[in-house]
Amino acid sequence: MAEPEPLVDVVSIPPPTANGPLHVGHLSGPYLAADFAARAARARGEHVLAMAGVDVHQNYVLTRAELDGVDVDKMVDGYRDEIVEAFRRARIEYDAFVDPRAPGYAPAMATMVARLVERGALPLRELELHRCAGCARTLHHSYVEGLCGACGHEACGGGCEGCGGFTSAQTMVEVRCARCGGAPVPFTAAVPVLDLEAHRAALQSLWLRAELPVDVRALIDTALARPLPAIPAAYPTDWGVAGTGPIDGMRLDVYVEVCLNFVRGVAQALRPGVAEDPAAFAEVWNRRVRGMWNFYGIDNAYFYGIMWPALLATAGVDLGRLAGMSVVNRFFTLDGFKFSTSRNHAVWANDLLADADPGIVRLFLAFNRPDRVGSDFTRESFEAFAAHVRPLLDGVRTEGALPPALLAAERQRGELALRYTGFDAPLAARALLALLAAGSDDAATLRAVLTGRR
Repeated sequence: MAEPEPLVDVVSIPPPTANGPLHVGHLSGPYLAADFAARAARARGEHVLAMAGVDVHQNYVLTRAELDGVDVDKMVDGYRDEIVEAFRRARIEYDAFVDPRAPGYAPAMATMVARLVERGALPLRELELHRCAGCARTLHHSYVEGLCGACGHEACGGGCEGCGGFTSAQTMVEVRCARCGGAPVPFTAAVPVLDLEAHRAALQSLWLRAELPVDVRALIDTALARPLPAIPAAYPTDWGVAGTGPIDGMRLDVYVEVCLNFVRGVAQALRPGVAEDPAAFAEVWNRRVRGMWNFYGIDNAYFYGIMWPALLATAGVDLGRLAGMSVVNRFFTLDGFKFSTSRNHAVWANDLLADADPGIVRLFLAFNRPDRVGSDFTRESFEAFAAHVRPLLDGVRTEGALPPALLAAERQRGELALRYTGFDAPLAARALLALLAAGSDDAATLRAVLTGRR
């Protein structure tokens, strides 16, 4: 008799958008953290499926190419390669990589969404949308800017960095086209929608037992105080996966696409050759996936905390048996200011990793991770950390190290800090440094996990 297939925990990271290279701020948040957690889980003998990918269908991508005057496909391919190279240099490992440039990807995703529309899971509804009076673009995501209708913070379409809520041209104030400054003009269109309110009961049940930080729970509480929105799953627009069947002439909403390609990607990784059908994907999930641990920044809380569970339910995943949920980081700044690709205010991951020991980079970003509070990168602090840590990694003991009687507890504390529940990479890094300083022979697992060295 064949042994039963093991249950797995799925570990995910937000797919980087291919409108620029990865910077150190990206690495410091979800990308290294997810790698630490997955490596630690494997060291404990647990079954893990680490998922990665790249996002090429944000309309920020087309905007960047048009503003720079470059061919969008060549730009996307170049940044995709840089992102994959940054993962490699940082020793970030994954079991499956979802590549929207892969042959067959776009028609498969279009067909998946079309079937969900046809089955009523993403019903077609007449919604009032807005287009620009000047350039006629549908105002969504990077094409729209204004003030968040909930908190007044400056925002684009998608998510508000001020309060974390969902933003759109329909909910924002002082709305204008982000490309030409034109005024919004309302129009009505029949589009498929993700009706969050229809999933309220299942979402509340999940949230009651999910692992969620306090500020994500606060965001959820705020969202639940009013009817949850119906979010378009496709738009009449000019960038993204082209729809088919009942959504021919539209493009898939990128957040819907990213979640559903995750559903498909996990199913394909766990059961190669699975049928290209949402019901088949859901069957694999419901049979094989024990928990889902999404590592993301606080600015993605609405999508991962609210939209993603609803989309999983839409695709047929049983939320009632799904454990885990979220490991969230705050903002990482550079010399006190937010990392910015557009302003070139960044330390690029590939540049740093070309010159520095990747193990030390990983350790520093674990030590200085913007975990429960934000943190800051300076070149001086990194160099000071590297000078301190390099001899420890070479086996040099330091004076004032922990006495031997305390080392076992310190190792246990560090390893517990890398479990999904209560994940705390800075604590794990500090525990490892204490063990190395004392010359402990019991630091091999922590060292391998945090430095990425075999």
